[in-house]
Amino acid sequence: MAKHRSISRLATRRTQLIGLTAALAAAAGTTAVGLSSSAAGPAAPNAGTGLNPSQAGALTSARIDRRDLGSRDASRIDLSLATAQKAAADKAAKQRAAKLAANATLTQRRALALAAAKAASAKKAADSAKALAAAKKAAIAKAAAIAKAAPEIVLPTTGYHLTARFNQAGGRWAHNHTGLDFAAPMGTPVRSVMAGEVIQADFEGAYGRQVKVRHSDGTVTSYSHMEEFDVSVGDSVQAGTMVGRIGMTGNTTGPHVHFEVLPHGGAPIDPEPWLRDHGLNP
Repeated sequence: MAKHRSISRLATRRTQLIGLTAALAAAAGTTAVGLSSSAAGPAAPNAGTGLNPSQAGALTSARIDRRDLGSRDASRIDLSLATAQKAAADKAAKQRAAKLAANATLTQRRALALAAAKAASAKKAADSAKALAAAKKAAIAKAAAIAKAAPEIVLPTTGYHLTARFNQAGGRWAHNHTGLDFAAPMGTPVRSVMAGEVIQADFEGAYGRQVKVRHSDGTVTSYSHMEEFDVSVGDSVQAGTMVGRIGMTGNTTGPHVHFEVLPHGGAPIDPEPWLRDHGLNP
């Protein structure tokens, strides 16, 4: 009896071993198991496979498990791949967003810098225009103050004595004298008698260095024999503006300025009554 139970347990173990071997063989792709029917015990073999129903069930279960395992592995691989792709896409998106943000920041900084530069340039231009306008206004005010303070008429020089009068005859001139001679030391300033514009500053033969000034009423005054000029053609002068210095250029016997008055630039007239008419007594 004990011996029969031992044989029965051995047969059961063999059956389990055959089932396990079949499952392993199925997992490895094997479809036949080379164990004898005597080792399998009294169970009837499955036709075509050499497996009894228990072994066939185990093989089927192993195949199902293998298929499920393969499906799970494929699913895990697909999931891992999808996760990796999503992570890569998220990383690329973050990098693009960071680059766009950096570009936007740089563009904004450049725009702010350009706006600041334009504002500074506009302010500088406005300040320059304001300063120029102020300087112009000050110059006009100064000129007006000078004009207001300046006398309307002065004598052509100072520290003088008259050495020849208008229409005076003598061997020193080819014709009668055409003006007044104001004798003074060399280098004494010669002044424009009234405000006007310089129309001549040149050497004129017997007259030497000569300056002519046209005044607002058209009268021209002439200053001759000067040592040097202090004005140029086109200059504006006021009464008392220095036009040159006493000299001896041209036809002269001593340092003096030969002063003439020419109404509208025509023939000279006697300067003495003209000066008196303007309030001066030479």
